[in-house]
Amino acid sequence: MITTSNPSPPTTEPNYEIIFPKGEFWSDEPPLETYLHLTQIILLLKSLQWLWQDRKDYFAAGNLTIYYSPNQKKSEDFRGPDFFVVLGTKWDEKRKSWVVWEEEGKYPNVIIEILSDSTAATDRGEKKEIYQDTFRTPDYFWFDPYTLEFKGFTLISGKYQPIEPNEQGCLWSEQLQLYLGIYEDKLRYFDIDGELVSSPEEAASQEREQKELALQQQDYEREQKELALQENEQLKAKLRELGINPNEI
Repeated sequence: MITTSNPSPPTTEPNYEIIFPKGEFWSDEPPLETYLHLTQIILLLKSLQWLWQDRKDYFAAGNLTIYYSPNQKKSEDFRGPDFFVVLGTKWDEKRKSWVVWEEEGKYPNVIIEILSDSTAATDRGEKKEIYQDTFRTPDYFWFDPYTLEFKGFTLISGKYQPIEPNEQGCLWSEQLQLYLGIYEDKLRYFDIDGELVSSPEEAASQEREQKELALQQQDYEREQKELALQENEQLKAKLRELGINPNEI
């Protein structure tokens, strides 16, 4: 009698890797370490959005994953800069992450890392090399919100070279056409003339102050006119007492 046996199961391990379809690359960044890190990133983002409120040709984000695998896989080659700006693209606040192969191969033009005790060595070393050699990001900065360490680098002939500070200690970003510098212990933008770029809240406060000053000026001018009228009436009264007709003068 001939007996048959069930075929042996395959010996190869099953492939559990998930290749996500387009549009399903969610950001997978850990929470920010401190409140200072959070407020610093928000300040950079909101100030730039306020300054460029009429522009739709860029994308800026904080604590968002960048996927750049040559195999177009979520499980390979990804980084999460604390803050980055991509120029020459469209603004889309619904992006779940930045997926290089879905964005015409674009990498960030500017990256800013907010240093912490646990990330500083990586930001100064491994990440700097990746941003230089793989991302080819033209401008790279790092800032420590506690020690106020602040450095910047620009890509020259394929290598990062330190950006020299101006007299105010600010570093020029050729990509943003803005200076970055420390103001009241925060990393801020400054325009080409060295003027601080306002946040939306600061701009609103300045607008309120200007309106209040304008109202005060109007009140002052009205008081001056009323005072002038009173003085004129008093003068006319004195002239009449002297028997002089004010209208004949």
